[in-house]
Amino acid sequence: MANVETQQLDSIIASRRAMLAVGGAALAGLAFAPKANAQVSGSTATISDTDILNFALNLEYLEAQFYTLAVYGVTIDKLPTPIPVAVNGGTAGTVTVKANAQVPFTDAAIKAYAAETAIEEGKHVLFLQNALNTKAVSMPDIDLLNSFNTLAVAAGLPISTFDPFGPNAGGAISADASFLLGAYIFEDTGVSAYHGAAPLITDKKGVLPAAVGIHAVEAYHAGLVRTSINRLDAGTNSLNPVTVLISKARTMLGTTTVSGAASSSFDTGIATVNVMLNGTASLPATTIVDADSAKGFSIAQGRSATQILQIVTGQTTAPATGAKYKGVFFPSGLNGLIS
Repeated sequence: MANVETQQLDSIIASRRAMLAVGGAALAGLAFAPKANAQVSGSTATISDTDILNFALNLEYLEAQFYTLAVYGVTIDKLPTPIPVAVNGGTAGTVTVKANAQVPFTDAAIKAYAAETAIEEGKHVLFLQNALNTKAVSMPDIDLLNSFNTLAVAAGLPISTFDPFGPNAGGAISADASFLLGAYIFEDTGVSAYHGAAPLITDKKGVLPAAVGIHAVEAYHAGLVRTSINRLDAGTNSLNPVTVLISKARTMLGTTTVSGAASSSFDTGIATVNVMLNGTASLPATTIVDADSAKGFSIAQGRSATQILQIVTGQTTAPATGAKYKGVFFPSGLNGLIS
């Protein structure tokens, strides 16, 4: 039976369906035919706007499942108003997650943030499915259990297992904090994925504005997650150092070599640094924004498709021709050309 929160989710998503249908139909009418518009991370495969949006849809499936499970304890296809995961005759993958994944939130503000984000990520899935229409891919296999343990080891966290849906380290890391750290892994990655894909989109009037709009929402999510972690850290220096380790791991995984040249993605964890105010004083500041400060322009980075694939699968070597990047969050790889 639906509780108050799921009823609210049901109502909000239902109220948006008409808008999504109109927006999706409009985008679908833009003739998503393959175009030799760009190359994926130096490969010889050309991609279309359809491929880019399907790549985004894979990532939105991942985020929507994570947040919906955290807040409501069910997958998106089990909501009162289900969000489809098998579309266009495709077969949906499975979601590997612990039993009773609903986070036992104790902080009302963080629970409210999580609920809003779950709703918005669900809308992103619906929007992209409608936009792609008959070209939309189904959800691939998603791992929200073993993936976090793998990343905990890769990032060098002081614990070998990490559960984003409950307390960790014998309760030293609360359920609220654990959830935020799990969200931290996704959000900055999503922001850089949309940023990196934007220049590749050929339809600058129909597709690009929608993609940039989703990018902006993901950036809001990322800023909220980082600010919330910093608030819970509250000078204890217990959570912020963990974000630094996660950021270092993303940087390591997201470094690619194309045509013999290394392309390293920067990533900034939450920390206190000294900054100059009007060039006259050095004051402490918190690195809430994941932007390139080394060049002094404070511009968020964009990652290539290959860099994103390496981060979300943990596979840093290119797969054989015809094979996919596989592992971590996508144990069987992503669906679509960009995989």
